[in-house]
Amino acid sequence: MGDVTIIIPTLRRLESLERALRSVFAQTGVGERVGSIVVVDNDPRASARDLVEYLSAVSPWPLVYRHAAQPGVATARNAGLAATGAALIAFLDDDEAASPEWLSHLLGGQVETGADVVFGPIAGRAPGAAPWLTPYLEAFFGRSGPTTTGLIDTPYGCGNSLMVRAVALPGVEPFDTGADQAGGEDDALFAALKGRGGRFGWAADAWVYEFAPPHRATLTYALSRAFAYGQGPSQTAAATRNWPGVIRWMLIGAAQTVVWGSASAVLFAMRSPRRAEMYDRTARGLGKVFWMKGFEPHFYGAREVERLDRVSPSGG
Repeated sequence: MGDVTIIIPTLRRLESLERALRSVFAQTGVGERVGSIVVVDNDPRASARDLVEYLSAVSPWPLVYRHAAQPGVATARNAGLAATGAALIAFLDDDEAASPEWLSHLLGGQVETGADVVFGPIAGRAPGAAPWLTPYLEAFFGRSGPTTTGLIDTPYGCGNSLMVRAVALPGVEPFDTGADQAGGEDDALFAALKGRGGRFGWAADAWVYEFAPPHRATLTYALSRAFAYGQGPSQTAAATRNWPGVIRWMLIGAAQTVVWGSASAVLFAMRSPRRAEMYDRTARGLGKVFWMKGFEPHFYGAREVERLDRVSPSGG
């Protein structure tokens, strides 16, 4: 039995889920390491069930379906963990496609660094985006890091990661379900891990490709996400009642808002393609200032289900 499980949470994205799964099926250099692939269907309608059953016939490893009917990103991740006892957990998002040696490089990076969590690079793709926005959006949905494999100080997001379960994922439900609607469950997990002395690593060749769906390949969506990312440092400090830290981050955010907001106005007047980058920096600054509950954008869980119901009320 392999010691690695790959977990893919999904919410009514059948086409991209199939792309993600087939990219996992094509993994090379992992031998008998993979024990299972777990798909967590976070759609109350269980829309991914038939696809997973169909693809199980061509999967090189056991393909496990779990239905987490309560929409929420943390709930989905916890449900995936409950379906496996593997010592190593790899997370892939349903809008990502892994390169053929993705998992092999993550495993190699973990051995080389001894890290509790290893991350890999992401190449963003924004098909259908406006030409002037495409470079910004591809960078926004991507992830860059060191050119060589090694330890890093700052963690990234959960998608495209490998975790040592005993250290990085303690307890029955390590992901905070309070983050189900707004996200940030991985930020909280990694902040707690860092506080325990956990180590983070980077696998420079563990590439995945992230394909932004049309409703996300927009400036409005990206800036909302940028605002939420900006909230992260202030919210992390507030969670530990580090009020001097909260004030520090709010002051930094206020300064960023003024500086980058001014730059945004100038670049907007010039119609420069770089204005999107300045908008992004301004939004992150604002997020540090307005970090409190009530200001969090909701991208996941019930809000995403509501959006999907509006787009396709019959579920087709």
